[in-house]
Amino acid sequence: MAPRLKIGLLGGSFDPVHFGHLLAAQDVFEQCKLDRLILVPAAQAPLKPREVQSSPEDRMAMLRAAVAWDKRFEISDVELRRGGVSYTIDSVRHFRALYPREELFWIIGGDQLPRINLWKDIAELVRLVEFIFLERPGHPARQTPDIPGLRLRRCDGHLIEISSSELRQRVHQGLSLHYFCPQKVIAYIEAHNLYR
Repeated sequence: MAPRLKIGLLGGSFDPVHFGHLLAAQDVFEQCKLDRLILVPAAQAPLKPREVQSSPEDRMAMLRAAVAWDKRFEISDVELRRGGVSYTIDSVRHFRALYPREELFWIIGGDQLPRINLWKDIAELVRLVEFIFLERPGHPARQTPDIPGLRLRRCDGHLIEISSSELRQRVHQGLSLHYFCPQKVIAYIEAHNLYR
């Protein structure tokens, strides 16, 4: 029997995708020795109701522009096609059905860890997937929630202080996105007049 593949799932609004997202993906891929990493753009994040400004088509196009050349990464539009609020449990059920015997990992920032007990159907979620949380090197993990069956792996990440909301504000103010995003993403934002 073939060994089980290790598949990482990284959700987010990606509006726009930036080097913080991409460094996080690479850090997890390398440190956790994943076989595949799938980026999963959310239609609407439940805990960030006003986070998304651009269309699903634009966010998919920006993600493709950012990672099309990198064979380690894939993109799934499952949440965008489903629409509405994107709950992690729905996506994990989808990927568990697609990959019934593989090892699945949902990737989160260390800042999300204290709130994970608020996630929808968390008891089922922890049975279906293991969590990888990204932290800055040398910073101990915050207290983890007491959730029976929760499996956690820590990944030391090159976490950089970039947020998509900050980048949207920079565009709105006429400031440069250089050194925040891949050049192809910047070109797409300019060509489609996003975030003006």
